[in-house]
Amino acid sequence: MKFRGPILFSLIIVAMVVGAFYVPADNEEKESILIKSIIANLDRFHFQPQDVDDKFSEKVFDLYLDRLDGNRRWLTQEDMNKLNKFELKVDDEADAGSYEFFNMSLDLLEKGLDKTQGYYRDILATPFDFSKNETVDLGEDRPFAKNDKELKENWRKYLKREVLVRLVDDLETQKKGEDEELKGKSFADLEAKAREDVLKVFDKWYVRMSKLKRTDRLSSYLNAITNVYDPHTGYFKPIDKQNFDIRMSKSLEGIGAQLRAEEEYTRVIKIIVGGPAWKGKQLEADDLIMAVAQGDEEPVDVTGMVIDDVVTMIRGKKGTEVRLTVKKKDGSTEVISIERDIVITEEGLAKSSLLSNDEAKKVGYITLPSFYAPFGRTKGNSSAEDVAKEIKKLKKHNVESLILDLRSNGGGSLEEVVDMAGLFIEKGPIVQVKSRIGRSGVHEDEDGKVLWDGPLVVMVNEYSASASEILAAALQDYGRAVIVGSTSTFGKGTVQRFLDLDRAVMGYSDVKPLGEIKLTIQKYYRVNGGSVQLKGVKSDIVFPDLYKYFESGEKDYEHAMENSEIAPVPYNQKVYSVSEDLNELRTASEKRIKKNSTFQQIEDHAKWLKAQRDIDSYSLNIDKYTQFKDKQEKVSKAFEEIMDKKVDKLMVKNLPEDMSNITKDEGAVARNTDWIEGLEKDIYIDEVLSIIADMDKK
Repeated sequence: MKFRGPILFSLIIVAMVVGAFYVPADNEEKESILIKSIIANLDRFHFQPQDVDDKFSEKVFDLYLDRLDGNRRWLTQEDMNKLNKFELKVDDEADAGSYEFFNMSLDLLEKGLDKTQGYYRDILATPFDFSKNETVDLGEDRPFAKNDKELKENWRKYLKREVLVRLVDDLETQKKGEDEELKGKSFADLEAKAREDVLKVFDKWYVRMSKLKRTDRLSSYLNAITNVYDPHTGYFKPIDKQNFDIRMSKSLEGIGAQLRAEEEYTRVIKIIVGGPAWKGKQLEADDLIMAVAQGDEEPVDVTGMVIDDVVTMIRGKKGTEVRLTVKKKDGSTEVISIERDIVITEEGLAKSSLLSNDEAKKVGYITLPSFYAPFGRTKGNSSAEDVAKEIKKLKKHNVESLILDLRSNGGGSLEEVVDMAGLFIEKGPIVQVKSRIGRSGVHEDEDGKVLWDGPLVVMVNEYSASASEILAAALQDYGRAVIVGSTSTFGKGTVQRFLDLDRAVMGYSDVKPLGEIKLTIQKYYRVNGGSVQLKGVKSDIVFPDLYKYFESGEKDYEHAMENSEIAPVPYNQKVYSVSEDLNELRTASEKRIKKNSTFQQIEDHAKWLKAQRDIDSYSLNIDKYTQFKDKQEKVSKAFEEIMDKKVDKLMVKNLPEDMSNITKDEGAVARNTDWIEGLEKDIYIDEVLSIIADMDKK
């Protein structure tokens, strides 16, 4: 199976949204310029430019329609027959800057949404008969409904399952006596309640879709075009680029509040500790933002506004004022003035602790969620600098070995990973890069300094991608660290850069901003000449993995670039070598894992998860569904109980110098408690400590 959506783990993480459906006439010129400029710049700068021809058109056509209605909920085969005439015309429209195919798809989608809203409201008005032996197909490869009659029948079964799930949950809750509102209700009452609950969910969903703009849907279409070049090339609207910069820098200029759209309102979900809103003590979680004003300007009513627009109004330059009109939980209304500032999102930053068990003592542990960087800011968080700070703190506590945890680290800045690799070797090449015209370059650590010269273990999994793979590969090639975890990492061996379309397109100031494109401009290679593209970095020591049998990684994405190799470059290090000991370390670890019942249960559960994932057809008979659900819950609960236990004799401690920051408020305390308790239950970390103990014996 090939995944057709944009990937989640890469040097650059693409966030794509879906949207709505009308064409303002004054946007036609902008949209024409936009698609032409994207195609032109991809042809000029992309590592592997495409011929914009009929084959290209077919690829875009399939990818876009799969994203438009991947679950086959809104369009029918009759609709597809209308769209099929464009299968070989997408390239022609792109060249002309026209959107006939796109506009027709939106028109059909809008009609499909209107039609299916009538379906679900009509279907949910009548009780279901759960004694019948029916099934519903939820497989990924199911075809489009032949016509409206078949589509409505598909919706009936789909809704019946949604109601069945809630009904069985309520019946179980009622039986346990855990909810006063359910006491005394008949089966018919509970079935009616379940239908009402499902109706509310779908009404809210359709309201959200109705608020989304044409520009959002256009982003999806343009990304279908860019993703044909490769999965990591994409178009970013201005707001999407802002959100990307925030994710990658772990900082923003604003008020420090997380927001969420709820029906007609924008709700405050969380106040970020240390930010302007937190310092002001007036804005609170669950406040509803009714209006936004810039400084002394008149407030703008944001009721019913798309959340991206609300966020854009609230964000702003450090030192500027924003006034929020909010509705409090008690129903009162209050105007809150906040001076914007730089907000640091600490939860995604590097942090460390002290670890030990019966075998290993004085081990330092650093977790790194991503390779974040300032990205255009003179001040901001650098992941390499932060890891260096954590190492320095750990060295003060005389740790003898170090663990760097890159599990589920999706990547980030190439410059940061080169700097970080230099913390562990004297100097030398870290990664090679090659552009489409064949020029190879080498990114090197040049300072000659070594911050950590002791034993090092790097933890990875199948979601460690891009920059994580560069670091793991370099340390593995140098023989500097033991790489442990999944069979291999994600397998992304390409490098991206952003291109500002406003700068690339001369003139046309009246249609700007156009946004930016992130495009693949290089492949990167290991210092030994190999590539992680599709293959990933193979772990020196492989651990049992819950997702071992799932299709994942770069190799399972459509339009992924091929693997290739180039000549190696000279490299060596004299700091600490693990190469000669790897076979002995691997053998000892494999013996422990085979004897460890928890690891064996992880392997068994991985097979069970794959079997559940492969199920496409589900019973709509209440007795059969209940039996199926009970069996699933029994297996899942038993496994959760195993994994929820603290590992015997595994000790985790915060560094004393971190305590003032950890205890600054209740939220920080709670987050730290969750983190520490999670480490104490991590059987993988316990095995790494045993590997380190084996290393210490050498």
